[in-house]
Amino acid sequence: MPFTDDIFISYAHIDDRPLDDVKGWVSTLHERLNDRLAMLLGSELNIWWDQREQANQYLIGMIGERVSNTLLMVSIVTPRYVNSDWCRAEVREFCERADQTGGIVIGNQPRVFKVIKTPVHAEHEPGELNGLLSYDFFELDENGNPREFRQEVGANKDLKYWARFEDLAQGIKRAIESARPKEEEQTPADNLPLSKKVYLAQATVDLRDERDRIKRELLQRGFYVLPDRDLPIDSAVDFEAVVREEIKRCVLSVHLIGASYGSIPDGEEERSIVRWQSEIAAEQTQTDPKFVRLIWMPAGLEAKGARHAKLLEDLRTNLTTGSELLETPIEDLKSRILEKLNPPATSPQPNSSNGDNKLTRVYLIYDNRDGDEVKPIDDYLFDQGFEVIRSINEGEQTLISQYHRENLLECDATLIFYGNGNELWLRSKLWDLQKAPGWGRARPMKAKAVYVSAPLTTSKQSFRTREVPLVMQNFGGFSPNALQPFVQALKNGG
Repeated sequence: MPFTDDIFISYAHIDDRPLDDVKGWVSTLHERLNDRLAMLLGSELNIWWDQREQANQYLIGMIGERVSNTLLMVSIVTPRYVNSDWCRAEVREFCERADQTGGIVIGNQPRVFKVIKTPVHAEHEPGELNGLLSYDFFELDENGNPREFRQEVGANKDLKYWARFEDLAQGIKRAIESARPKEEEQTPADNLPLSKKVYLAQATVDLRDERDRIKRELLQRGFYVLPDRDLPIDSAVDFEAVVREEIKRCVLSVHLIGASYGSIPDGEEERSIVRWQSEIAAEQTQTDPKFVRLIWMPAGLEAKGARHAKLLEDLRTNLTTGSELLETPIEDLKSRILEKLNPPATSPQPNSSNGDNKLTRVYLIYDNRDGDEVKPIDDYLFDQGFEVIRSINEGEQTLISQYHRENLLECDATLIFYGNGNELWLRSKLWDLQKAPGWGRARPMKAKAVYVSAPLTTSKQSFRTREVPLVMQNFGGFSPNALQPFVQALKNGG
């Protein structure tokens, strides 16, 4: 149905009181939404709000008549808002009338936007707002105290405020476009192809901004991002049911692992929302071979507590087929997401009679400081008839990561030179070997080995692992004898 008004802003009047000479918070938001949405949509909108200080039943009725002809509502949630019978009545009135005027969802988009200016306990919110995606204009500091984003402009403007404001404006823009008549009927979310839907797992507070940026970029590229509302963490049963259902609707899930274990849903004793979402996605990779689980954590992330340590260990050592773990700059994750969502066209495989196909390719991985030390190894393996591919450690990080990943997919064998790199560097390379099947490697390698070399350290002398079959130690000058187990494995085909 046609609507005479586009947006109704519901708020508590006390939350719009000006501070000194600064305009009220809600007044400022109203003006900025009016200007930004006009730019985004190319036309002026009718945005209204009740500026009268006194509420009575007569006014509620007047507002009720007008909200019947209003497309969207923006609720400014604060402690005063949830304690106000007037504000609760506005929410209830809008939602009841929305059910009679096209439904609370039009197209794929909600008609109610929950803006949280000052945090309140979820159980105190009007019931109609429970579960809606929230636009939080605050963050918690290291002591757990809320810090509201600043609205100022100029050199000291709060970038977090403006990022959240843009998220809100873009969300409203999508809702209005969804409701406007189009030449072609909008495709409901359930009818979109799987290739257009991504499950972006909810993350810990320290990664909220990164998650928001990824979501923003995916939406701008035309993808549908789930969950599209807050997950029900007040019930473990509901949480699991919602996550399973949402993940089944997607072709890809993305999980950001942060500096803490994460909150645990009510009724669950062990699994945090971070771990549980990842585990459900891992199960999906086993039932749907086309489904991909992408996991990212900052390089060198250290565990905070026993449960967090166990989560990190499991992700690094027990990846399922169809799962990938990246411990790289966040931009690498964004590139990998797009690679998975927009795979290149499959090119014909070279004929097996091609001479290049008969080469045995050895991927030689080493720290940048060991370039001179690996040269004799490179020369010797080449003289034995093998094609040696050396790692690249300088240049644009995204291209380096892509080169490294492709070599692990295509090589016949891998030799890790453990010289000047520290043990964390070595472990990261061993973890990459474990991830290769999840990245798409279909065949086993003929040989995998670690060549332990100078400088001599106590940890190197005692180094051992079951991650690779061969560990060769040589702390002196290069000797072909030290490489014989690796060469023999190559010649025997593994």
